[in-house]
Amino acid sequence: MMMMMITCMASSLSKKLTALLLILTVVFSSSVSARFVVEKSSIRVLHPQSLRSKHDSAIGNFGIPDYGGFMVGSVIYPDKGASGCQPFEGDKPFKSKFPRPTVLLLDRGECYFALKVWHGQQAGAAAVLVADSVDEPLITMDSPEESTDANGYVEKIGIPSALIDRAFGLSLKEALKKGEEVVIKLDWRESMPHPDQRVEYELWTNSNDECGIRCDEQMNFVKNFKGHAQILERGGYTLFTPHYITWYCPRAFILSSQCKSQCINHGRYCAPDPEQDFGEGYQGKDVVFENLRQLCVHRVANESNRSWVWWDYVTDFHIRCSMKEKRYSKECAEEVMKSLELPIEKIRKCIGDPEADVENEVLKTEQEFQVGRGSRGDVTILPTLVINDVQYRGKLERTAVLRAICAGFKEATEPQICLTGDLETNECLERNGGCWQDTQANITSCKDTFRGRLCECPIVKGVQYRGDGYISCQAYGPARCSINNGGCWSDTKNGLTFSACSESQITGCHCPNGFRGDGHKCEDINECKERSACQCDGCSCQNTWGGFECKCKGNLLFIKEQDACIERNGSRFGWFFTFLVLAVVVGAGVAGYVFYKYRLRSYMDSEIMAIMSQYMPLDNNHNNEVPNEAQPLRHGSSVGKS
Repeated sequence: MMMMMITCMASSLSKKLTALLLILTVVFSSSVSARFVVEKSSIRVLHPQSLRSKHDSAIGNFGIPDYGGFMVGSVIYPDKGASGCQPFEGDKPFKSKFPRPTVLLLDRGECYFALKVWHGQQAGAAAVLVADSVDEPLITMDSPEESTDANGYVEKIGIPSALIDRAFGLSLKEALKKGEEVVIKLDWRESMPHPDQRVEYELWTNSNDECGIRCDEQMNFVKNFKGHAQILERGGYTLFTPHYITWYCPRAFILSSQCKSQCINHGRYCAPDPEQDFGEGYQGKDVVFENLRQLCVHRVANESNRSWVWWDYVTDFHIRCSMKEKRYSKECAEEVMKSLELPIEKIRKCIGDPEADVENEVLKTEQEFQVGRGSRGDVTILPTLVINDVQYRGKLERTAVLRAICAGFKEATEPQICLTGDLETNECLERNGGCWQDTQANITSCKDTFRGRLCECPIVKGVQYRGDGYISCQAYGPARCSINNGGCWSDTKNGLTFSACSESQITGCHCPNGFRGDGHKCEDINECKERSACQCDGCSCQNTWGGFECKCKGNLLFIKEQDACIERNGSRFGWFFTFLVLAVVVGAGVAGYVFYKYRLRSYMDSEIMAIMSQYMPLDNNHNNEVPNEAQPLRHGSSVGKS
């Protein structure tokens, strides 16, 4: 078969077909003699008495198996839609009516295994068993191929499932048809070996973040599980080893452009082109090279008893050097290593020369580990998690994996992390977690969470900081200048203070007038030399900090707005004329005031006289009449006397 495949490859010169066949060759070379191991759990029938027995079941490669635990439930076989390929009618029709959970029994065929289990979960089942339709050895129920429909439900499956053989399934159905209650015990306690007080586990992963849902799944797991992994590793409870799948290019095609673009070390270690297009984007050899770098990060960190730093490097690289954002590069990778205080030169030495026509010690070891050994089968898909030499089945999810690892400890020897969800990693106490920090303002982007440390720009006193959290964070908003001057330059000399932070701008640092620089460092500009200040006739320029001064010759005064010199003291004639004008103005004012007072007084006097004149005639008449009235009295008097 290998010769047929090579012959087929040689017969095609098409770039697209060659790429496809190269990928097939890669997969075939790994799986031609592959040994697949079906991971099993046990099922014991507790009732009816006539069916009491123990059977094997194949754990589904999705959902959440209850590693280290067991479940006792009542079996139900649906009257309609026993294949489970369509949603069941009603609201939770299989929600348990007994004091025990419901285990839904379905038939194999017609649709994906995962779709059956999803419909069972939606109908209220606590677990799903799928009965095989033919007599054959048990197989592992795997997730369906990537599709829009499958991606909508596979990640949401949270119940365990298993495949049982045809004969066992028929016996369960027969008992249910008779109206008997069938009670079974699903047991995962022996599914995870626990030989000693340390769990050894490995994750087969990839540095490429553009390979679809599988890559997204593994990167989300790495980020979410990091906190647990580091606590277990630091405490000596676990021994973790990362692995990366590589393939080789057939010798006849080593010099082809396809092999050169996908392989390093002359075709010995290859990875598929990320975009599956040789003409654009990144190449397969870029992925191999970064995979090798991540392996060396773990090796070198392990030598200094800091093996857990691998989790920090991988998560930081994924965030800072994403292939999707076109930052997937050696330079970006070394910036991440620098922030984590990893010895870059040692890692470079571990990587070696990817162009050399020699075996790479690290990658050759990886290819050997790919082959199954002991109870573990070959590794051919990503991601694959192996715990105590047994391939983990189920969803690659933080709590589910933690439970599986904890099931790998001998009873009563599991660490505290297996018994509580309260975690505190305290990574920020060491090197500030490799995150950004402003030591002057005592501000950091490092945050400890149950998932491990996060480098996330903070909010301080209502001021939001923005940036990548690793090498930069900048204050944002109008109030930013109140905290460490917004991270901008500021200086004070001779009682004068200048700042590159302006409250009128919500971001950025800009040197003020009279200075130049990037805003984080500003220097004074010598306007006298560089800008030819003071252009007025007969004046000189003197530079000052943040500005300049212009001086005129003699007793002249400099006017900055007009860039001109004028006499400091005006001429005598000018002063005389000015005094004369002022005197005239003052005299006119006084004269006007006197004239106004005179006219007002005259007016008031005339008005008073006019009023008084109305009464004066009455007074005169009265005075004239009095004597006339007195005369008769005098006349009468003289008569009386005579």
